[in-house]
Amino acid sequence: MRIPHLSWVCCRSGSGHNNQYHHYDYRCCQHPFELNTNPFKNSYVDLGRDFYQSISPTPVRNPELIVYNHALGEQLGLAETPLSASAGAAVFAGNQVPEGAQPLAMAYSGHQFGHFNPHLGDGRAILLGQVVRPGGNSVDIHMKGTGQTAFSRNGDGRAALGPVLREYLVSEAMARLGVPTTRALAAVTTGEDVARERLLPGGIITRVAASFVRIGTFEHFLARNDLPSIRRLADYVIEHHYPGLKQTENPYLALLETVIEGQAALIAQWMQLGFIHGVMNTDNMS
Repeated sequence: MRIPHLSWVCCRSGSGHNNQYHHYDYRCCQHPFELNTNPFKNSYVDLGRDFYQSISPTPVRNPELIVYNHALGEQLGLAETPLSASAGAAVFAGNQVPEGAQPLAMAYSGHQFGHFNPHLGDGRAILLGQVVRPGGNSVDIHMKGTGQTAFSRNGDGRAALGPVLREYLVSEAMARLGVPTTRALAAVTTGEDVARERLLPGGIITRVAASFVRIGTFEHFLARNDLPSIRRLADYVIEHHYPGLKQTENPYLALLETVIEGQAALIAQWMQLGFIHGVMNTDNMS
């Protein structure tokens, strides 16, 4: 499997474990960014422990940075510094947690293929926190494939490299086509295999979005008849993402209507492009 060289990503050649994936331009990953140039915070922790599990990524044996999105990094105000490729890989593999980050696994529920599952959550992902973009708005930095959490159930908490690269490419393609989507910041190999139908090379993707709060996050507390937590979550979403709704007669109703309209417009854009979301469950919709 080979990834074409694209002008908006930085790729790195490599050797050793899984080197069949490392046929890239070696020159462009000599200076990955230092996350601490744009300090982290994590406002989600203020919601309380019912909303998440505090947990750090599980370190991996031999991470290698294979893709870094320089253009997105610049948009996030992440200045590039002379940082070794191995140090950059350590950050994007979760072996090194950036200063100010407060990693956590988010709790949520969801309707999956027509059936409600009350016990979901980030079973293989970590929310590191937020960085503030130039211009003032913050975005979430989220990693997938980072190891087991309290929500993993019987899963290993890891991701195979193939789906990681596929998400990276499709996310950035959708963004270039003008479709609102999560963005892909970086991908690494882990130096470890994951067991699926067969052994596959492991990978971790770092992705960026305005929010990783899901429809299923609200459903999680509705299923428990926890109305104070629903109100607290709605207040959080309004404060951080729709502050203009605070001036409306009923901010909660306005939030619902805004989300409905936004999701309908998004799905219409998907259909215009012929994109099909194969797992459109409420735990996957934010």
